[in-house]
Order: sequence, then C-alpha cells, then structure tokens
Amino acid sequence: MFDPKYRFTCVDRFLRYVRYDTQSDEESTSFPSTEKQKKLSADLARELKKMGLKDAAMDRWGYVMATLPANTRKKVPPIAFIAHVDTSPAVSGKNVKPIVHKKYRGGDIRLPRGGRVIKASENPDLKNMKGFDIITSDGSTLLGADNKAGIAEIMDAAHYLLAHPEVKHGPIKICFTPDEEVGRGTEKINLKKLGAKYAYTVDGSSRGEVESETFSADMAVLRFVGKNIHPGYAKGKMINSIKIAAAFVESLPKKKLSPETTEKRQGYVHCTTISGVEEATTLKIIIRDFETPKLKEYEALLKELAEKAVAKFPGSKYEMKVINQYRNMREVVEKHPRVTGHAVQAMRNLGIKPIMQAIRGGTDGSRLSFMGLPTPNIFAGEHSFHSQLEWVAVQDMEMAVRVIVEIATIWEKKS
Repeated sequence: MFDPKYRFTCVDRFLRYVRYDTQSDEESTSFPSTEKQKKLSADLARELKKMGLKDAAMDRWGYVMATLPANTRKKVPPIAFIAHVDTSPAVSGKNVKPIVHKKYRGGDIRLPRGGRVIKASENPDLKNMKGFDIITSDGSTLLGADNKAGIAEIMDAAHYLLAHPEVKHGPIKICFTPDEEVGRGTEKINLKKLGAKYAYTVDGSSRGEVESETFSADMAVLRFVGKNIHPGYAKGKMINSIKIAAAFVESLPKKKLSPETTEKRQGYVHCTTISGVEEATTLKIIIRDFETPKLKEYEALLKELAEKAVAKFPGSKYEMKVINQYRNMREVVEKHPRVTGHAVQAMRNLGIKPIMQAIRGGTDGSRLSFMGLPTPNIFAGEHSFHSQLEWVAVQDMEMAVRVIVEIATIWEKKS
C-alpha cells in the first residue's frame, strides 16, 4: 500500500526541470542534436547519485543511467523506466515560466502571454480535471511536460522506493535519453550497459493510458530536377522544379491518406518540408500506418504521383529515397504479454481504468522494442504537447508516481 503520508516531490522537481532549455534540433547532424540538453542530463545524474544511486552517470552522448538495486531475495528481471530530456523543436522551450492554476473550476484557461487560451472544447480531458491543479506555461513557450513530467515522476518514484525499503522490488533501471523529439533518442544508447530485460517509457497523456502499439513509419525524400536558365531568356528552355513539386503536392490525396482527414487506425502520407530553387526541389514526406506492409503501398503511390508530375514537364526527372524510421512496437511487445499486463494490473490496483490505445506516432519504445527491449508506454499526464497550450495536472503526475511504484512491486510479487 502506498504511504498516504508521503509528500510527493514530482511537482517541485518538474517546476525546476522545465526551466532548462533542452530543445532538440532536427536539422543538426551532431549527437545529441543540441549540447544544451546535457545540462539537464548532467544535473539529473548528480541528483540520482545524491539520492543514493551509486552508479548514476551521464555518458558522452548525454544518456543518463542509474540502478536502484533490488531489495528482495526473489529473482526478478530488471525493468527500466525511461523518459526523454529534450523538448520539441516546433516551439521555443527557452525561459519557460510555469504557472500552477489551483483548483481548476472548469471552462477555458486563459494564459497571460500571446492571448492564448486552452479551450475546454478542444481538450476533452479537462472535464475530468475539476478541482485539480493545472500547470501551464505563460503562453510564450511550450511547458515541457513532454517529457519532463515523466522525468520528474520517475525521479519521485525512485525517491519513494529509497525512502520505503519495506516496499519490495527487483532491480530498477532508470534512463533519460536525448533527442527523442527528432527521432534519434535511441541512436547511441548502450542497452548492455542499461541491463534491463523490459522497460516502460513514461511519456503518455491521459491517466490510465497503456500503449503497446505505434505507427510504423518511413520517410520519403523526393527530389525533382528541372533546368535553370536566366528568366529573361527562359522561353522554351526553363524547367522550374518548384512548379513540378507544386504539381506533385497538389496531386496528394486530400480526402484519404492526409493527416487532416484521418484518425484512429487510419494511416497517412504527409509532406513536412519543401525547399529548392529552379534547378532542384526536395520534399520530405512522412509515411505512417499501423500495418507495416501498407507503407510499401503508400510509397508506390508516391512514386506513381511523382512520375505523373514529371510527365507534365518534359525533360525533368525525379529521385526518391525511402528511409526506415521505426516500426509498430506491437510486433515485439505482444510476444511478451507480462510487460503490458503488469502495467494494466498496476492501473487496476490503483482504481484506474486502463486505456489501451495505439499511438498515432512513435516513441523511443518503438525502436527499443526492435532492439530487443520490449517497451510499452504509460501515461505521464501530458496534454497538448508541442505547443504553447501544453498542460499537465498535478494530481495526474502524482498518480503516475504511484503507478511506477506499483508496476515495480507487481514484478516482484509475480516473479
């Protein structure tokens, strides 16, 4: 039973962590993509060591790892809890000024900067938050709950277990990663050093979420090549690659296979960037579906549309390269039912209705699962991430701490 007198530390930690600017950079070729991520990571390693985890350290790549040793005689497989330090490149994470809105009374939440409003109509989870304390930014930046809420919750759970040695558990590994937001969170990870057999990312949204399925994902890099000449003498000679790219984009499906018109288990293709000049224009297109074989169908469609686009501009050509990004973790996790089952049981033990759903995106857990570490995702309480309208409830953060502790105890009891 969780100590009812315990004073949670997750919120105090979170309010400190969000003040670190840890934004990653999708255009960078270094690792991590920004050095500033390491400032928080180094401080987290120091906190863990001060807490009593003797092996806590940050490696050269910015990964933080630590071990909470087992306190039971049972042979329990080592489990890891993982969160990422970086925040989205989409919105500034510099000079975050968190605000705690005490005892939310319902309705919209108006932020003091930028005229921004967290609308109840666009945030259905707010209807369950009356009386809760809601944390937001001031509206000028994102908040950073994605994923500093998860970091704070893991840190607090470790603190609780150290303070309550009567709570039996097996070896618990803690890992904080860089660059998750730019899809590189596992690029340099040393799983042998981590030493876990199963893991959980603490990076979900609504209370009760247990996610063991993600999109499978590829990226198509499409390059249209035309012919440039001085525009004053271009008649019958110029082939403007920008116009070829525009024709291609216009031909992409609008009612189907578009993120604006798909939901639930529907896949999509989505042009994320376009850059170029008359001579050559490059597009990056992300391809997503829960069924991995469908990616090839979508890629064939892109090739067909590209061929039609260049056919309209005789003398032009195109090149297409497909990059494997990640695969649906379900293909691995379903072979290890205990890892998801214990998370579900933990929710039920705490009176939480488990929400089993697929992520319309990916997590570090997608790659980790295919690297041999089955890793579903559990809730951290994050909402409206990657925007100035991001928010998290204090009470959800505290419940996430309890869930982490409960998962650890279930692994010990059932081993």
